[in-house]
Amino acid sequence: MSTDDPAPLAEGAVRFAEKFGQMLTDAGMPRMPSRVFAMTLASPEGHLTAAELGAALKISPAAVSGAVRYLVQIGLLRRERPAGERRDQFVVHSDYWFEVYSHQDKLYRTLLKTLAEGIDAVGAGTRAGARLQETHDFFAFMAEEMPKLVERWRAGRASGVGA
Repeated sequence: MSTDDPAPLAEGAVRFAEKFGQMLTDAGMPRMPSRVFAMTLASPEGHLTAAELGAALKISPAAVSGAVRYLVQIGLLRRERPAGERRDQFVVHSDYWFEVYSHQDKLYRTLLKTLAEGIDAVGAGTRAGARLQETHDFFAFMAEEMPKLVERWRAGRASGVGA
């Protein structure tokens, strides 16, 4: 093993990452980003290099690259290069779930606008219009309640409740 080769991660962490990654995939996240996020989450310091991710998950550099690009874009990881280091590290945000769920307002606005256009297009009094209206109402509810829920979680965490 050269000094550039990554140290192996604990087998238990890798098993957990595979299991949790599969759960994230089952919930709708793409497979490679699920595995990469879960492995980074389970890593001792909360950050890994591309080489460490590839070695731990036995995936190609291209698979790592695509996965971290996706995860950085959605806010679950950030890219850092420590001073004096040659390689980037991919770091789990300290408030990763907060980051994901607290920035959904643009998505909700776009969904609600598109659903309203769909209701107009198919007719509000039609069965399709009723289905689209129900979907619109659900996302309107989520858009209103999700920020409140996230803030309650954050306040509880800050006060030591549920921490």
